[in-house]
Amino acid sequence: METLLGEIRACQLCKTHLTPRPILSASSKSKIAIIGQAPGAKVHESGIPWNDASGKLLREWLGVSNDIFYDPEIIALVPMGFCYPGKGKSGDLPPRPECSETWHRQLLQAMPDIKLTILIGQYAQRYYLGNETGENLTATVKQFQQYLPRYLPLPHPTPRNRFWLTKNPWFEHKILPYVRKTVSEAC
Repeated sequence: METLLGEIRACQLCKTHLTPRPILSASSKSKIAIIGQAPGAKVHESGIPWNDASGKLLREWLGVSNDIFYDPEIIALVPMGFCYPGKGKSGDLPPRPECSETWHRQLLQAMPDIKLTILIGQYAQRYYLGNETGENLTATVKQFQQYLPRYLPLPHPTPRNRFWLTKNPWFEHKILPYVRKTVSEAC
């Protein structure tokens, strides 16, 4: 695993499109994999996965402390794109496809103890669930039980999703208690 992580952290596949700084955390002993989109600008600067407002809210959703969240023997933090993709018109650009195509299979095979894979946002859900996704992110998250026990789809915890969270109060009341229970059991 350490060799693989070293190769990923040294990856330059997308250097013609952005400034590479692959950011992830994983161990061969990880029990939960969180597959997100791509690091944001703040995470790109710090080099620490989910070290921003989205990460704070995600830890609240999961009901875990920073110590648990950042322990790679418990939780692997694997984005679809390992590097910050840059700014677009309405937020960050989509994750570069080279990362998932090149590294995800190897990385997940090196983590045989994964009990739960949490898919954050539409990019991870489309990649891992394929044609099984709902008609949109909301439908996919609502039908989360269909993907268990292997996958658990969640919306992205970005502060920009406050409108989605307000519009979908069932998420907080029905799904988050299940998420916390499932994560606690998997830890």
